[in-house]
Amino acid sequence: MLVFILNAGSSSLKYQLMNPENSEVLASGLCERIGIDGRLVHEANDKKIKEEISMPTHKEAIEIVLNCLTNGENKVINNIDEISSIGHRVVHGGEYFSKSVIIDDDVLSKLEKLIPLAPLHNPAHIVGIKICRELMPTKPNVAVFDTAFHQTMPASSYMYAVPYADYKDHGVRKYGFHGTSHYYVSNEASKLLNKENTKVIVCHLGNGSSICAVQDGKSIDTSMGLTPLEGLMMGTRSGDLDPAVISYLMQKKEMSAEQLVNYLNKESGLLGVSGISSDLREIIEASAKGDERAMLSIDMKCNRIKKYICSYAGMLGGVDAICFTAGIGENADIIREKVCSGLEFMGIKLDKEKNINRMDGNREINHDDSRTKIFIIPTNEELVIAKDTYELTKA
Repeated sequence: MLVFILNAGSSSLKYQLMNPENSEVLASGLCERIGIDGRLVHEANDKKIKEEISMPTHKEAIEIVLNCLTNGENKVINNIDEISSIGHRVVHGGEYFSKSVIIDDDVLSKLEKLIPLAPLHNPAHIVGIKICRELMPTKPNVAVFDTAFHQTMPASSYMYAVPYADYKDHGVRKYGFHGTSHYYVSNEASKLLNKENTKVIVCHLGNGSSICAVQDGKSIDTSMGLTPLEGLMMGTRSGDLDPAVISYLMQKKEMSAEQLVNYLNKESGLLGVSGISSDLREIIEASAKGDERAMLSIDMKCNRIKKYICSYAGMLGGVDAICFTAGIGENADIIREKVCSGLEFMGIKLDKEKNINRMDGNREINHDDSRTKIFIIPTNEELVIAKDTYELTKA
């Protein structure tokens, strides 16, 4: 079985063609600037092609991708009939979905009802789903939700301290995101620990970042909330702040609510504090040259990660493993070192040599006498999507 994995954004489209039975990726790529001018990056057969190509809508983008898969020197299948099913990454499943589901008209209707909770993401996912149903009408489609893994959180974790009617009437609660990644990494950690009853903290650190407390394979709390804006300081997102800052800035800067939400999502975080970039690599480089705001940005980011780790260790009643994943978590040794520094009282002791040793795959970077394991585990959300799609549609 071959699964076509799709992640549709407002002007982009990420994809993979994977065999979930052996985890082989036959092709992968990215369509960018859909509706503007169009750019394709396609990898297959150990070759990468980049092409400027018109993509007026997502339909043309998907047609171009399917053509790349079935034609030319880099083709990997003879025709689209070799694709067994399509797995879609969907950001928000609300309280409707606690696991992946085969998409039918009822599922689509519920996704449309959830648009107010994810106005930037769910509309694009719905477009991608509808196009795939049109272009490949005999192929089953599966939705795999970023929020689903966090549906095991107790009410004490997901409720906000606002009038209960706002939860019942408007769905105001914590939903959490990056669930597919947190599920994959925590499951890999349990394998490395070689035990079933585990207490794991997963730090998914990329341009968007979140932390999750996982007990016995289930999410019991996570840092992102109603939207991905809550929690850690990120590339351009502010993360946690006093809610009164919102009305204060609206008055001082004469901003509308929409402008302020954009300000906190796209102009804040590492970019806003450093004044340099949202890319941590550039900030680390500036910090090494003595830039004070770059150093401040790094310290702020690490302090907030550390706060969540300590908080979740308390909720879990101890911790078996701290896991670092995603672009920053897997590659920024200075961040891992700063986060773990000072946590020796919790049994968290980093081995500095192991930490800076670059290796592929899962690896352990704690000191030999550390009571808590520290793992770097590269995430693989696409594999989770492919396997869920396979399991639901193989019959």
